[in-house]
Amino acid sequence: MMGYFEEFFNYLASLTIDQFIRIFWFFLVFELVRFFLLDLGVLIIWKLQHVTRKKRYLLARKMLWAERPLVSIVVPGRNEGEHIFKLANSLKEQTYTNYEFIVVDDGSNDQTRVICNNLKKNGLITLFISNDVRGGKASAANLGLRYSKGKFIIHIDADCSYDRDAVENIIVPFYLDDKLGAVGGDVQVRNYDESLCTTLQAIEYIDTISIGRISQSQLGIYRIISGAFGAFRKEALDRVGGWDIGPGLDGDITVKIRKLGYNIHFEPTAVCQTNVPTTFKALTKQRLRWDKSVVRFRLRKHNDVFFPDKSFRWLNFISFIENITYNIVLNFKWYFYLIDIVWHFASRVLFILPVNYVLYTFYNFFKFVVFSIFRERKSVRDEYFLPFMPLMALYYGYYLRLVRTYAYLQEIFLKRSYEDDWNPAKTSVYAKHMKL
Repeated sequence: MMGYFEEFFNYLASLTIDQFIRIFWFFLVFELVRFFLLDLGVLIIWKLQHVTRKKRYLLARKMLWAERPLVSIVVPGRNEGEHIFKLANSLKEQTYTNYEFIVVDDGSNDQTRVICNNLKKNGLITLFISNDVRGGKASAANLGLRYSKGKFIIHIDADCSYDRDAVENIIVPFYLDDKLGAVGGDVQVRNYDESLCTTLQAIEYIDTISIGRISQSQLGIYRIISGAFGAFRKEALDRVGGWDIGPGLDGDITVKIRKLGYNIHFEPTAVCQTNVPTTFKALTKQRLRWDKSVVRFRLRKHNDVFFPDKSFRWLNFISFIENITYNIVLNFKWYFYLIDIVWHFASRVLFILPVNYVLYTFYNFFKFVVFSIFRERKSVRDEYFLPFMPLMALYYGYYLRLVRTYAYLQEIFLKRSYEDDWNPAKTSVYAKHMKL
């Protein structure tokens, strides 16, 4: 073992700059440039705009309170009875109170119907709709949309909790931009300390999802409004005909709205806490569904964004290119990178792979610390996460990459998203027939 470490450090000392770039080009060109340097540059500009942005937000907030529009909060779900009572009570504590609360039960077989009827009698739910037969989340959301009366629609998940000012903060941006069609809230992990699996996801949500969406929003290429917490201009939802059958309906509805010429915004001050899968088995199932939807909607359903026509927009084109390049193309290119290393540096592979791991580990540490400057909510939980940072290279670089690869291959060649039990079989058959 001591002999290995001696050889390892001798190898590091012998590397020239040209050799280092040749061997670790994938990390330097793609990971470091795109997910640190570019994001950091955008975030610095965003931070420098804080004073101007604060003034604009104060004016927008005054406009919101002057109008006090009705907001429809729609919760579609199945077997969510245990969560609805807590959600209804938490909504009572919101700073913005002019809302209607619509719950759509999608064929539950628990006590959801009894619980919701009681809450409605006590004035905690405005409208409760119960379907005897399960139609899927999109169907339930569209039913809620049909009966909604608000100028803005907020789509939320029943098992989430929200900051007291979350509803107010997610509506304010609509008064900054008349062309804004949808606003995404900042979804964070509530059960971060429940297992190793939830802890790694919490770091991912903070490090890549929340921060990444600030950057994407600033660049105008933000592409997915989370179903856990998203607000929509009702006019925009009506124009696109609501949600299509998913998995991946969150990204799909966002693209549909963008294609009509609306802008999309991420609002980091509108905070939602959600529970994430507690086991890697459950997480794998979730991510397979998410990743298959990237192929289904980006490469197939909405591939018209690549072709110039009367509704062509460069930002939509760039958003898709960026998404496909970094999620799909580079995912497969990473395997070619490994082949390249093994083929050309076979005698040094046992040194190169550990160096790669160390590079990514220091990179993850550094990025987490630096990006904490730009996070709206500072938390002592950051200190809790630091000991787990060495595992993130394995989580990002191997686990999630293998899951993505499997999902992409399944969807590209077999269209397996239509067989996902997340949707009722009858709706998936219809979606496949209609090429949704």
